[in-house]
Amino acid sequence: MGQKTYVPEGEQPPASQAGASLEALAATIAARREAGEESYTHRLLTGDVDAVLKKVMEEAGEVALAAKDADSALYFAGESAEVAPGSTAAERLAEAASQSVDHLRYEAADVVYHLLVVLERFGIGLDELAAELNNRMTADERPAGAVRLYDEYVRRGK
Repeated sequence: MGQKTYVPEGEQPPASQAGASLEALAATIAARREAGEESYTHRLLTGDVDAVLKKVMEEAGEVALAAKDADSALYFAGESAEVAPGSTAAERLAEAASQSVDHLRYEAADVVYHLLVVLERFGIGLDELAAELNNRMTADERPAGAVRLYDEYVRRGK
């Protein structure tokens, strides 16, 4: 685990944190298809496609801005030779950098959520997405037993 993550006491971690989280989120999104209009996810799944596509684009832009902020904050935290290590100013720079990276993680999660809504809307499951990603790796890079796409479903561009 990283220094910002933990597994609650008494709980056993799954084999893959990312895989388990994405699978749970995808299942929740799929279940919301049957929810009422009060559900934001339901409205994205069943309403005008432009609404969810707009959210993907908006959130992707926010990721780009957050990454630029994080890059600047990390640069200033790491390159400020005039700030004595351990000083209040150094601590403030380090905290600003940490907050910027946390914000980037938050915005990235928004993109992933909205992307999963789009995939669910069009019937693309996580295994199919994983197969697409696996097909883009070389045999040496791909995990053993990784799901793959049949050749007739491999499409590169239009």
